[in-house]
Amino acid sequence: MRSNRFNKMLMFSICIVLVASMFGWGWQSGKLVNSPSTAAAASAFKAGTYTGEAEGKDGVIKVQVTMEQADRIKDIKILSQTETEGLGDSALNKVKEQILANQSLAIDAVSGASVSSDAMLKAVENAVKKAGGDVNALKSVSVKKPGVGKTEKLQADVVVVGAGASGVSAAVTAADKGAKVVIIEKTSVIGGASNLSWAGKFYNSSAAVDGGLKVNVEQEISNWIVNNHWRVDAAAVRQYVTKSGDTYDWLKSKGYVTTFMNFGGEQLHLLPAYNTREQTLRKMLAASVEKNGGKVITETTAKKLMTDAKGTVTGVVAEKADGTTLEISAKSVVMATGGYAGNKEMVKEAFGFEGVNGGLAQNIGEGLKMSWAAGAKVPDNFGGQMLHQTLARATGDLKKQYTSFEATYPMMLSYLPTLMNVGPSGARFRDETATLTAVAAANTSAFNGPYHLVIVSQSQLKALESKGMNGVNASKLPGLPPEFYADFKDEFKLDTPWKNVVSVFDTMVKNGDGYKGNTIEELAKNAGMDVEVFKDAFNKYTQATKTGVDTEFGKTKDYLLPMGEGPYYAIIAEINNLGSVGGLLVNPKFQVLNDKRVPVKGLYAVGLESEGVLFNDTYVGNGVGIGYSFTSGRLGGENAAAGALGKK
Repeated sequence: MRSNRFNKMLMFSICIVLVASMFGWGWQSGKLVNSPSTAAAASAFKAGTYTGEAEGKDGVIKVQVTMEQADRIKDIKILSQTETEGLGDSALNKVKEQILANQSLAIDAVSGASVSSDAMLKAVENAVKKAGGDVNALKSVSVKKPGVGKTEKLQADVVVVGAGASGVSAAVTAADKGAKVVIIEKTSVIGGASNLSWAGKFYNSSAAVDGGLKVNVEQEISNWIVNNHWRVDAAAVRQYVTKSGDTYDWLKSKGYVTTFMNFGGEQLHLLPAYNTREQTLRKMLAASVEKNGGKVITETTAKKLMTDAKGTVTGVVAEKADGTTLEISAKSVVMATGGYAGNKEMVKEAFGFEGVNGGLAQNIGEGLKMSWAAGAKVPDNFGGQMLHQTLARATGDLKKQYTSFEATYPMMLSYLPTLMNVGPSGARFRDETATLTAVAAANTSAFNGPYHLVIVSQSQLKALESKGMNGVNASKLPGLPPEFYADFKDEFKLDTPWKNVVSVFDTMVKNGDGYKGNTIEELAKNAGMDVEVFKDAFNKYTQATKTGVDTEFGKTKDYLLPMGEGPYYAIIAEINNLGSVGGLLVNPKFQVLNDKRVPVKGLYAVGLESEGVLFNDTYVGNGVGIGYSFTSGRLGGENAAAGALGKK
């Protein structure tokens, strides 16, 4: 009986093998996989070196792939890329190493750099296809993380989730107060958005006062509260305005030196050179957190908060890059995960915004969700965003064909008050002098749709070609952030004639980043505007340029530039969101509050996630974002340490 059963099983196995050979199935990683037959792949494959490319987060990623077998990659070289330094470029190398080590194109994205990671995989796949390689075979190799199923436990007084400006500041001050601190960061980079920021505001810092600019603190606080319609925490506003100046000195003492700048009466402090920031923050952590027995753990993503039977937060459960579960017990947890601006669905639901995320892609709101699940209140003003810059959709593609100066023509025009602006319907929606102030420009646009259109005529383009921006009555240079024009600052002048203007704008249209029409009716139709709505707006604006009186929006005569002759162009202008504002309600000790506005024991929040206490519905500060991040981190870390060590 046993012999008959064995014979039947043997015959069944032989049949499976025969069928597999007929249909090109093969065994891989202990599984039967359905992939193209080896013979078919081999016949199409030609060994050699091939290039592949794909669009990354900040430009095209180009790779060179060497293959000797259809399903094996011998080498990968990254030929060119423009991804974010320290994060995107690091992700490319990690993905490359994973592909080669596992001989697989089924690699998980690097945390915080999913767009760059996916682009790297697509670029390599593109090269493999050119070689006639077996893409399906390479994609079928699953990669198991070695730490899956393992649990590691740590003990700390304070655990900080997120290592941006606020998180690092909180960890350092908590350690300086005697706490054992563990700080975790989901990416491989320390510093977060502070690595991209320009300047912060530290009210009445010693440098500002020495520089001859002192703010009337009481007047500033009063104006702040009124301008936000009293829907702010007055104590939080006062604490930031009166104590942020000390943060300047504290940072300086730690080696993170900012430079005071009188920016039209604003007390701004330029951050250190971009290439020194992360290294300086790492040194701060080493000198305080690690010196006091704590740990700095990167590439580790928090998953949930640990709580006891009474609802007190007692730690964090996280996952390391290798799949290991990390349980960190602590008496105080500081949430500093940077908000949710990288989660476009969440931003749209909370705020209705559909523009560009100019912040960090890794900020997707998991810190907020963990805190809400642990009992934190969703603030009444939840949804505010840090809308701060105007962008032209055309810029990136134009840079592939033109100089940086030429590629930025559409963006520069988006910052000029003398051109007509309309919403998606074709209706004019503002006095265009709003473009002179970044926050005003951003919010007036976002209030009227996912983008707006800047209208420019061929007559105006010709004037730019002969006289530069003086030709369109620009009163001052467009208010672009300095990093936007750093590589063409010598040309960034009002009287610099623009070259190749019509060619640039025709290319913009060809790339789908703007529209053109020989008549205003044709322009409206091509741009998807309502023809009658746009005609009415255009005619009223034309009349205003003739009479010098803008009856709709009151734009002054000096900025009412005649439209001139067609063809006409419409530049697609979008708003850059630097980050979400708020999401957790905190008291002046930075303790997170529940629905009864009572502290959730053991839970603190600093940085953007706590910034909602300063603003009604959206960010209107100039330098406040980064200034508050450092200041809230400094103060929040002190309070978290005091709570953990019983020194309340």
